[in-house]
Amino acid sequence: MRKLIAAAFVSLDGVMQAPGGPEEDPSENFALGGWTAPFWAEDTDPFMGVFDQPSDHPFDLLLGRRTYDIFAAYWPVHQEIPIGPLFDRVTKYVATSTPGTLAWRNSVGLSGDLPREIAKLKQGEGPDLLTQGSSVLLHTLFRHDLVDELRLMTFPVVLGRGKRWFDDGAAPTGFALDTVRTFSTGVVSSLYRREGPVRTGTIGA
Repeated sequence: MRKLIAAAFVSLDGVMQAPGGPEEDPSENFALGGWTAPFWAEDTDPFMGVFDQPSDHPFDLLLGRRTYDIFAAYWPVHQEIPIGPLFDRVTKYVATSTPGTLAWRNSVGLSGDLPREIAKLKQGEGPDLLTQGSSVLLHTLFRHDLVDELRLMTFPVVLGRGKRWFDDGAAPTGFALDTVRTFSTGVVSSLYRREGPVRTGTIGA
């Protein structure tokens, strides 16, 4: 069985929209694109904490259509960045209503009953499934309780508005903190593994 790993850059208030640049995703009049840029330093790599020795831990990508289009326009022409050839090589599963328009090599369209199709992928053979960005897709995954692991890089900034990591439809799920690392700019990398149902109780009882 394949794990589904949700990875993202998020602000303190849970916004994940357009972390890489002003033009990345200005939809809904989001004007703060590129909000992660001031926090990258010598000890903080954009993929540290998201990819753990990718050569030893293979994965396929699971992407929403907007994120796929951003990646497809960028990574094939930026092969000098170490993660570029890896993204180019792996299978990209894409939630889209127009699968015939996926031009990036090794791309596979997913349409129709997405939760069902993704659940079938998880049950099959192959490397783990890793999301990047893809807020709309993530909301579907959380709503249907399909996520096994969270890999977050949390940035010390409040954005106030924008597409968020979770929405109100997420299924209640417990996660256990596995590892955490703090960088010089205040960015915190954290890995959570699915633990089971949410536990409740009374404080002090």
